[in-house]
Formats: sequence, structure tokens, C-alpha cells
Amino acid sequence: MAKGLHKLTARSVDAQKSAGRYSDGGGLYCKVFKGGSKSWVFMWSRGGKRREMGMGSLSALSLKEARDKAAQMRKLVAEGKDPISERKKLDEPTFLECALQYISDHEKTWKNEKHIYQWRQTLTTYAKPLHHLRVSQITTPDVLAVLKPIWMEKHETASRLRSRIEAVLDYATAMHWRTGINPAIWRGNLKSLLPKISKASRVVHHKAMDMEALPSFMTELRNRDGITSLLVEFAILTACRSIEAREAVWSELDLKKGIWTIPKERMKAGREHIVPLSGQAITILTQLEDVHQSDLVFPHPNTLKPLSVNAPRALLKRMGRDETLHGFRATFKSWATDKTNTQREVIEMALAHKIGNDVEASYLRTSAIEKRRELMERWDDFCAQTRSNNVIALNA
Repeated sequence: MAKGLHKLTARSVDAQKSAGRYSDGGGLYCKVFKGGSKSWVFMWSRGGKRREMGMGSLSALSLKEARDKAAQMRKLVAEGKDPISERKKLDEPTFLECALQYISDHEKTWKNEKHIYQWRQTLTTYAKPLHHLRVSQITTPDVLAVLKPIWMEKHETASRLRSRIEAVLDYATAMHWRTGINPAIWRGNLKSLLPKISKASRVVHHKAMDMEALPSFMTELRNRDGITSLLVEFAILTACRSIEAREAVWSELDLKKGIWTIPKERMKAGREHIVPLSGQAITILTQLEDVHQSDLVFPHPNTLKPLSVNAPRALLKRMGRDETLHGFRATFKSWATDKTNTQREVIEMALAHKIGNDVEASYLRTSAIEKRRELMERWDDFCAQTRSNNVIALNA
């Protein structure tokens, strides 16, 4: 194959206009396409079959560089190796690179910012021992080494981590970067190697505030400046999820009717949710409406983008609280159940939980709005101890 090398010159390659393959010798060809574009290809034979591998366009690879690469390919062929397979190995990403590529390819179809954040956080924080490994090198013991330290004490996190590692490695297989059984698969693999966790021990509750402490907390909250404090107060008054409030837009609101309609695309259950707004919730929105500069109701004051999932957490921490914003939904449920005679179905509806079958849920959606409005006004009254009439500054 080494005979008759370097048949082409840079000038002859540049001058060639007719479509076809032009040999430089040793398996290297300049391929000219109809229309005039050109690329380098390397060709060789194995088992009586001819193989061809693209090496790049002439604009990206000079004649000398193409010859250097062709020399490397000839060496691989002489060693009995497949140049295409060997190149794939060189292109193979590490687990971290593959994970980030997987997230980038899929995040547009994921429901919300929180889901994307959780994927990134889980894989970058807990899967660090896998980060530097090439995806084809990862084995079941490698995955076990990641899961075992948190399997008992953080089981829910560990379970999600296992599922996400499995998805990333499935992606790597589909991209032809690895072959064989996925080392993160559960049945017939990790299920036999990790201890079984009882269902009771799997439940992880968001820390909720005792209902008797809530009124004084709300007073303290209303005395704080900033858009985040208004977001937290609004989320508590409406018993909504953090993401639903952080991504709320003005077009969802009808202040005259006192209604907030959250589209199904933004709801966890994938169903439209109508929220009757209490007097204080409307006061917050009216205050923001007078100064708003964004389609978002609670935009970051500098970027005008949605507030981070960490913004409410950071505010609560600064206030010396270890509860989560989501935990206030549990406080609301406890109050509504213990302190009112509201039907259970109405309470669950206020929390956007699925009620019975679809027919029953549809009926309650239309019939319970006034019952829920009364419930949210009573919740507003319970949350209120003293209420300042001063306008709250909207700095960061």
C-alpha cells in the first residue's frame, strides 16, 4: 500500500473540478462532489470488502495533514485494527461529557426548570466517581460505588440517580460509544446487589412549618423588601408549587375576576389549574402590576428571567428557617383539615391533586371554585396577624 505515494499536489487538488475520486496513493483520496465541494477519504480492504472513511473537508484539512492522518490509518490496518472503530474510541466521551450532552439534547422536552436543575445537580454532585471514566469503561462495580454510600440514608436521591445513570448509558449505547448490558440496569443486576428498602422508609417529606407559627412568620416576611419575599408570600397564600409561582406570567391572571389560570403545560399533573385569589394575593399582584417590566409576574430584578429555584430557599435560610417553600403546602393542608370543615376533595383540589376519576375531577373543577375561594380567603385571614399598608421595595 505504501507504493506510489504522494501523487497529488496542492495545485492539482485545487484545480480539479470534475466529480470523482483522485488518488494520492496509500489509500488516501480527494473526493470531488457535484457542485465542487471536496473532502478527503481513506479507503482500505478487509476480508475482500472495501471500506471507506471520511477524514474531513479540504477547508479543514490540508494535503499534508491528510497524508499524516492516512499514515496513521495505514498503521492501524497493518496491525489488524479497524480505523473507524479506533476513531470512535478516540471520539468517545467521558461519563460527565455524555451526561451533559444527554441533558442538552433532552432538556427542551422536559417540563420545567426544576427538572433540568435536578438532572444536572444529581449527576454532577453524586456521580463524580464516574465523571472521568469513558462511557465504554463503566462497569456495574463502578455504578455500585456511586450508589452504595447514599442508598440507605438518601434512598430517593439514590434511586433517581441510578435511573439517570442508566438513561445516560443507554444514550451512549445508542451513540455506539459502548456495547453490552447497561451496568446501571435494575432488574437482573443492581436489584440483586443493593439492599431492599421498605416503602415506609422511602418517604421523604418537605419540612413544613407548624401552623401556629405561621402568622408571626408571615408578619416577618411582609416586613422584608424584595421580589423574592413577595413570591414566597404569594406562593403560601395560593398553596401553589414554587415553579408555578416563579414562572407565572401576567396573561394567566384575571385580577378583576380574582382568578389565576395555570395552563396544563406548567402543571405537574399536566392539567389546567384554576386558583381563586385571596384579597392579599390580589394586593401583591396589583402592586407588582404597577411597576412590572416583564411578562413574568416575579422576574429577577436584573435579568428579568424567572427567579432561581434556590431564591426562596436562600430567603428562608436568611430568615433562620429550615422549612422549604413546598412544605407550606403541607401546612395549608394541615390547617384546612384540622381548623375548617372543608370537604377533603375541595382541599385536594386547592392543592391541584387529582380527585377520583376524570368525570369527578371535571365536575369539581367547575363546581368547587367558590368553595375554594372561601377556603383561600379564610387561609389568608389565618396567615394575617398584622398587615402593613406600606409599599414594599422591589430591589433584589
